[in-house]
Amino acid sequence: MRIRHLLAAGFAVAAAGFAAAPAAAQATRTWVSGVGDDVNPCSRTAPCKTFAGAISKTAAGGEINCLDPGGYGAVTITKSLTIDCEGTLGSAMASGTTGFIINGADIVVTLRHLSVNGGGSPSMAGVNGIRFLQGAVLNVERLRLSNFNAGDPNGNGILIAPAAGTVIVNISGSSLIGNGTGTTGAGISVAPTATAVVKLNIRGTELTGNPTGVKIDTTGSTGAGTSVVIADSRIGGGENGLVVSAGAAPADVTLGGSTVAHNRGAGILASGAGASVWIADSVVTDNKLGLSSAAGASVNSYGDNRLHRNGANGAFTRKAPAQ
Repeated sequence: MRIRHLLAAGFAVAAAGFAAAPAAAQATRTWVSGVGDDVNPCSRTAPCKTFAGAISKTAAGGEINCLDPGGYGAVTITKSLTIDCEGTLGSAMASGTTGFIINGADIVVTLRHLSVNGGGSPSMAGVNGIRFLQGAVLNVERLRLSNFNAGDPNGNGILIAPAAGTVIVNISGSSLIGNGTGTTGAGISVAPTATAVVKLNIRGTELTGNPTGVKIDTTGSTGAGTSVVIADSRIGGGENGLVVSAGAAPADVTLGGSTVAHNRGAGILASGAGASVWIADSVVTDNKLGLSSAAGASVNSYGDNRLHRNGANGAFTRKAPAQ
């Protein structure tokens, strides 16, 4: 009898110990490798194979790094996270899908040194390179996003389409090439809905061969508006360069130190009374139409721009002295 009581007590203690044992801890830094395995803990010596496999083992605010060249797959990110493949080729092939979906309340996400390819196949066209639905901040640094050729409203290198809150997106040193199909899609598309407010900063970025280089459309929003700053960038080789459409929510764009060239349609096209574009120290050249403003929109100059050699230059709505 005493033995049975002792065994019962031992099993009870063991059971309590198992119940109290913590779940496997998530790491603040994890690793992926082309020869890894997602059953691994994603450590440097036992890396995972995909971003999706690593993300579940990475703590909020942590970082995923790439050990060697590889295709690490598409992923949905719902917590603060950095993915950084500096020093090697970290890539994601996203035929028939979206490369990265950002969708988490108040999260801060950084994507750095990645190549994301939609494949360009008519039967399996990539949807969007990055789709930002929800979050606080998205940083895109030194990414190449190409060949996302799904039909409208998709086919964008980056689609920023939140429905609430104020979101900040910073894009630097990146290339967005050959996205969209026909005359739809864009290198970067901003389309907030409901009450969302977008603040977008683009610096040192190339947008070529997209139907529209940068598309800002607030006609589906009733929020306080969208503010965009584009600096030291090149936009061209598509149907239109910069297109700004405003409805109830205003859209304010500042373009500085940049070139808009070689578009089959307009270099800069603005529509709607809430659409305002200010241009400084930039060149708009060799487009079918340089500038166009309609329905109360304005395209304005600080007086230090070059508007020349377009099929028709168009005209600035007004000019302010260079500051």
